[in-house]
Amino acid sequence: MEECEYLIDLAKPHMKKSKVVDSKTGKSEDSRVRTSSGTFLPRGRDKIIKSIEKRIADFTFIPVEHGEGLQVLHYEVGQKYEPHYDYFKDEVNTRNGGQRIATVLMYLSDVEEGGETVFPSAKGNISAVPWWNELSECGKGGLSVRPKMGDALLFWSMKPDATLDLSSLHG
Repeated sequence: MEECEYLIDLAKPHMKKSKVVDSKTGKSEDSRVRTSSGTFLPRGRDKIIKSIEKRIADFTFIPVEHGEGLQVLHYEVGQKYEPHYDYFKDEVNTRNGGQRIATVLMYLSDVEEGGETVFPSAKGNISAVPWWNELSECGKGGLSVRPKMGDALLFWSMKPDATLDLSSLHG
């Protein structure tokens, strides 16, 4: 939990309105589909970040040097990021840094209500999960993961055959 608080304290002075990447130009731009604030922490910035990056690399079997710097996001009540894919569907972004094959979300705080990461295209008997009644209405829109401080969620944007995984749509 100390790491969570450390990352929040480190990021807080640098938070700015989150942007999305334009698929035609590769440039960042404002968008109504993403209303959070956020910042990127440089890869290998300090001992704690290096330790987190090493654990992510061990967890995913993807070398640290193939990853991006940690991105810290903050959502106020009512803020959102509409369902989207983390992989790139265009050559501009793929050329700039390669394809994103996986994402690790680390939850840095608890929330009283809402805040779920929802995978609306995921298949399964979603309403059978024991915590179904604890989900927000938005959270009931697909496979949902509730935020809990210190938890991490790994999902793959690409299948083992290197094709894009449409079930990785999330928001």
